[in-house]
Amino acid sequence: MYKNTNLLIVDDDDALVKVFERVARDEGLTVAVARSGTEAIEVLNRQVIEAAVIDINLPGYSGMQLLEYIKQNQFPTEVIIITGVGTVETAVRAIKIGAYDYLTKPFDDVTKVVIIINKALEKFRLMQRIRVLERKGEETFAYEEIVGKSHKMRDIFSTIDSVAGTTSTVLLLGESGTGKELVARAVHRRSKRVDKPFVVINCAALSESLLESELFGHVRGSFTGAIADKMGLFQEADGGTIFLDEIAEIPSSTQVKLLRVLQEGEVRPVGGAQNRTIDVRLIAATNQDLAEAVTEGRFREDLYYRLNVIQLSLPPLRDRQEDIPLLAYHFLQKYAKKLEKDVTKIAIETLQILQNYQWVGNVRELENVMERAVVLVQGDTITVRDLPPRVLGEGFYLPEEPTSSDLSRFTYQEAKERSLWAFNRAYLSNLLRQTQGNLSNAAQRAGMDRSNFKKIVKKFNIDLGEFRKKSNVSEV
Repeated sequence: MYKNTNLLIVDDDDALVKVFERVARDEGLTVAVARSGTEAIEVLNRQVIEAAVIDINLPGYSGMQLLEYIKQNQFPTEVIIITGVGTVETAVRAIKIGAYDYLTKPFDDVTKVVIIINKALEKFRLMQRIRVLERKGEETFAYEEIVGKSHKMRDIFSTIDSVAGTTSTVLLLGESGTGKELVARAVHRRSKRVDKPFVVINCAALSESLLESELFGHVRGSFTGAIADKMGLFQEADGGTIFLDEIAEIPSSTQVKLLRVLQEGEVRPVGGAQNRTIDVRLIAATNQDLAEAVTEGRFREDLYYRLNVIQLSLPPLRDRQEDIPLLAYHFLQKYAKKLEKDVTKIAIETLQILQNYQWVGNVRELENVMERAVVLVQGDTITVRDLPPRVLGEGFYLPEEPTSSDLSRFTYQEAKERSLWAFNRAYLSNLLRQTQGNLSNAAQRAGMDRSNFKKIVKKFNIDLGEFRKKSNVSEV
């Protein structure tokens, strides 16, 4: 089995081949070279080619015929056509057949060549992942109810497997929306307590008196409104697992009683005189820094160490970009089924925007965005137009359909250049806004070398100071 080759150069011009080989080498790409269409077909049938740069004028089997062969035989390769200045019409025809883009000789700006090649490679890799998702479904990458295949999530899954069979207390840390309750449920389901209750309570949602009553129960007459004995959640969870979300929010008096439960395995109902023995595995979660809360005296140190036996830190979604397409398709399928809509696909451009967004609300925010998109979409594919403004970014360029009063009054080349200028400037601005003007971070996301990225930013007259003023971030 052959490994993927990043780039196939199909040209009989030795000087041009050397230019592309140098560009590819500088970008760290693997390259194959074919001098004719027939030779290129042999390469394509022998190994997976991610992108091919094909001269339109080839001896014998023309570049256009080779493009048609690639598309008719459903090779996944993204094709970039090389054309002369006088044959733009042929390039337009190539785009209609399915070419990714075209380059016009002579090449005045090698940076443009690099950008187009990298974008073609990015599209190939994203399309491969989409094909897997559409063919196998997101359940292929699901662990219990958690969707993900990134290294960080595989580490989480491995830790769950290790601790599930124990009775140790687990402390889940992570930003809001990272899936802490799903992880807690996974620990329970993988444990010997799976047939016993799994009880959930949000500690921040109740007042001090109500929280104690909910957790430990109460006896009749213990307070106004206590007209009968009530069993607490710890007793309901006996033999099973209790999940205390937002554990940092519990008041100090409740912290003392919770500590006793962990130390003695006993609960005393509010107003009661006797302790009741329980066997409960406790999983707690918070999006706050508990160690800092201990230092500031807001959280008991002895309780903290009782809770922090096994600690799991869940990564924010922005730190596991590889999982964003999986999650996006998971939520697409979920809400398409729920809303009875025939929506099955997400456009490449849409996925690229989703991957570049910061996701302050993490997985929960992504789910909200995908539900909205499924509600609004008109066809079977989620497009950029179905995303909310906050995800697209301020001033994102959404091209309108050409009319006689706008782009259609220009030649094809002029219209394309105007549209590309607006799109590129908006793309760069959005990327720099999301990275707070950090050039290195923005260049990495764009899949480009930092120095080349900086040149392009300058070319499109983008003032980096605008993005840094808002965030007070210095250049990196």
